[in-house]
Amino acid sequence: MFRRSTAARLAACTALGLMAAGTAHAQAITMATGQQGGSWFPVGGQIKAIVERENPDIDFTVTPGAGAANVVGVDAGRFQIAFANSISTVDSLEGKEPFRKPTTNVCNIGILYPQYFQIVSIADANVNGIADMAGKRLTTQQVGNTGEFLTRELLALQDMSYEDLGSVAHTSYSDSATQMKDGHADIFTLGSSLPTGSVMDLASSRDIALMNVDDATFEHFKAKNAAFQLRDVPAGAYPGFDQAIKTLSYDTHMVAPCDTDGTIVKAVLAAVADNVDSFASVNKSMEGLTVEEMATDIGVPMHSAATEFYAERGIAGME
Repeated sequence: MFRRSTAARLAACTALGLMAAGTAHAQAITMATGQQGGSWFPVGGQIKAIVERENPDIDFTVTPGAGAANVVGVDAGRFQIAFANSISTVDSLEGKEPFRKPTTNVCNIGILYPQYFQIVSIADANVNGIADMAGKRLTTQQVGNTGEFLTRELLALQDMSYEDLGSVAHTSYSDSATQMKDGHADIFTLGSSLPTGSVMDLASSRDIALMNVDDATFEHFKAKNAAFQLRDVPAGAYPGFDQAIKTLSYDTHMVAPCDTDGTIVKAVLAAVADNVDSFASVNKSMEGLTVEEMATDIGVPMHSAATEFYAERGIAGME
């Protein structure tokens, strides 16, 4: 009995050891993206699916996040990869608001597509300029989101704050669209790709307008952060939206701690670079994305593995 029991225990321990050995090399990776209803979350899901398909030893988790908060999480080592906005990441290097201190362990790994700061209103709310926002009901994102930060900066240009508005709700894109549709909000501000699903949903049931950003407003933001651009939102971008406007724009890019394992960085970059058509079906803004565009210098240090990846793909100046 003793021998059989000992043998059984040894067999069980051996089996457990083999099971542990089979999983010992699996790498658990967390990527922070954005809110559900925005453009980042589904792109992150696509990256997860491809990376895990091509690298069975990688266990990839995608979690919701926010532009500025993701950068802080990367700097602290909580996320191995994250989505960010170029303007926020540049600000983080100097510890500008909303960052409490300069980041020291954040590296760029690649550009994905442009983002647009959209100031959407119900058409009959007559919001044609910043001053017209006074007394109106606003819905925007939680603090820590780039769109919410830009909203406060926009109001400050007219010496206004949230206190000058009728009400302010901090919620998800999809909930903001619902509030607008139900008549509980007049203005919806967000930073996302064009078109944005939640705004498309809103425009399918209500007439909307988008505020034009004039040159003086753009120059104010550009002076604070060189990563800002002024881009067109063409007529027809949304149903019933028939007048082209200009708005603040920046880029969605991926960041990682500068000491993140280079094999992970290269796996993520390869997933995007080798499957652009697949990503374009999830986010039209990624249609035609090139490796050259991914390697764009935005003033944020490039991760050494990303530099190697782009050099291997023949991008000049990355050696």
